[in-house]
Amino acid sequence: MAVPAAKRTVDKFAMTAVEAGVRTLEIEAEGLEALRGLVAGKMAGAFAEAVATLAATKGRVIVTGIGKSGHICQKVAATFASTGTPAFFVHPSEASHGDLGMITSSDVILAMSWSGETVELKNILTFSRRFSVPLIAITSKADSALGKASDVVLELPKAKEACPHGLAPTTSTTMQLALGDCLAIALLEAKGFTAHDFKVFHPGGSLGAQLKFVSDVMHKGDSLPLAGAGETMGEAIVTMTQKAFGCLGVVDTAGKLVGIITDGDLRRHMGDTLMKSKTADIMTKRPKTIGPDMLASAALDVLNKSRITALFVVDKGRPVGIVHVHDLLRAGVA
Repeated sequence: MAVPAAKRTVDKFAMTAVEAGVRTLEIEAEGLEALRGLVAGKMAGAFAEAVATLAATKGRVIVTGIGKSGHICQKVAATFASTGTPAFFVHPSEASHGDLGMITSSDVILAMSWSGETVELKNILTFSRRFSVPLIAITSKADSALGKASDVVLELPKAKEACPHGLAPTTSTTMQLALGDCLAIALLEAKGFTAHDFKVFHPGGSLGAQLKFVSDVMHKGDSLPLAGAGETMGEAIVTMTQKAFGCLGVVDTAGKLVGIITDGDLRRHMGDTLMKSKTADIMTKRPKTIGPDMLASAALDVLNKSRITALFVVDKGRPVGIVHVHDLLRAGVA
């Protein structure tokens, strides 16, 4: 049976589209590989200086650029802001009409321009030199007007655009974005920015759920199913049943967790002597535990890999909480 002409056309279009997509990724990957080589080599000194300049600023990071570079700048500014470095985007044209007032001498400017000759950046460059505002440039031409005016120049490698006409910014903007991310992550690490800090700026949505900590979702205080190592199982089972976690923590006289008793342990020791046995004789020693500062998502991973439903949370050996898989799922952790 002959294939309809319309379907042949669609199939041909799909194949061509996929080829274009793969080719785009390959070309942009080449640009990123060239950039990686520069950051690790020739650009290393300038990159380290740029990070040091950003880390030393007492003000904000002002990210600026126009056109496609401007769109990249907005994302980079947002990344800085969300990782503990106050930053915002200033449009070069708007800067010439009053927004220069947003920039102070305690700030640092990060300007992006592939050619380095963007006319709209002129007033910001002049302002930065007049008021001694540190200026970092991301450009492909160190000897451009932007490059010459800057304190630190991060010169991007000459790379082929993925656009078959070599006109639409594709590889160039991908490299700008990647280098912006490199600066943000290096700065994050230099400042010792932690997951706790990250949570402050990301309280909502699925990311906010992923940034919950065990201490945010654990049960504590009187909710903990605990028994002493010298208690009989008759007493312990009453506590275990009342707390309804399917397990019981066993603590020594110093209050430190020394074992755990699960439903499985009860089944394995079921018999006439169970109720009179001591918890220390029934418990599983050295139970798997977690700390209160662990990310809830990491705790869920431990539960899944260990094929258990609950974990005791300990601090300096003492149980301070217990977290059940259902608590994590209700909190939106996945």
